[in-house]
Amino acid sequence: MNNLEVSHYMIGKSLSFKKEMSVQTAVEILLKNEQLGGPVIDESGRVIGWLSEQDCLAKMLEASYYCELAALVEDIMVSPVVTVKKEMSIVDLAQMMLKTAPKIYPVVDSGDHYIGLISRKKVLAAMTKQVKLC
Repeated sequence: MNNLEVSHYMIGKSLSFKKEMSVQTAVEILLKNEQLGGPVIDESGRVIGWLSEQDCLAKMLEASYYCELAALVEDIMVSPVVTVKKEMSIVDLAQMMLKTAPKIYPVVDSGDHYIGLISRKKVLAAMTKQVKLC
């Protein structure tokens, strides 16, 4: 099981955000992609933050109360972000997930460029597949 790598089970670059993007545009992207959140990337493709549905929900609630929404992604994104390398073992990631709260992590290459996402669901799928082979 230790030879199973994150890169074999990750989701490709399904979505990402730019820090100068409006929160409203970011929410539309989240809704379209049916994801819990996604990475905020810089011009070179490196992960600089994380934007979640919860972050957006708080800002959208405020906007609905005041009837205005002028926030940018950089105003509400979480930074720094825990990323995982594509070569990381699924077992190591599963152990890490038991100790940390995120349900989904950005996957980066050796140059720390964003290449995809890995979720608890994908980790469980990998482990289940391996157990069936035992």
